[in-house]
Amino acid sequence: MAHTPVNHPARPIYRAIGGLVGLYFVVFGVLGIVVSAGNDVLAQDDTKLLGQGTNLGFSLVSIVLGAVILLGVVIGRNLDVAINQWLAYVLMALGLAELAFLHTDANIFNFSVMTVIVVLTLSLVLLMAGMYGKVGTDEEHEKWQKARLVL
Repeated sequence: MAHTPVNHPARPIYRAIGGLVGLYFVVFGVLGIVVSAGNDVLAQDDTKLLGQGTNLGFSLVSIVLGAVILLGVVIGRNLDVAINQWLAYVLMALGLAELAFLHTDANIFNFSVMTVIVVLTLSLVLLMAGMYGKVGTDEEHEKWQKARLVL
């Protein structure tokens, strides 16, 4: 794709930002398990953590998402780019779906408006990290530079 930068000068920063998003999800998930201990997995109650609604199910999903993001960041080799981009789209879909079902019985992850805002914001940050973290050969970089100048 000609619009995705290759060997962007700030790619280590974007990779670190992706890692911070993954770390946030892991920490939020672990704290969510502590806060929602003793509740049902998909409980729809007033359990809050950092101002966000959560339950045991969303805490477990957060840990898995964060671990996958961190694993991609550790491995690198453009695997982090693919993981960040795909999980960003998944998080956007999750956030919008939970927004649509916010005050219904279909709100299985006990989202609140604040949770939707945080998930959508983190998905955009993760997408940005994925878009600018691509590593390639010098030939790919030159090809991207030429395509950029043509546009």
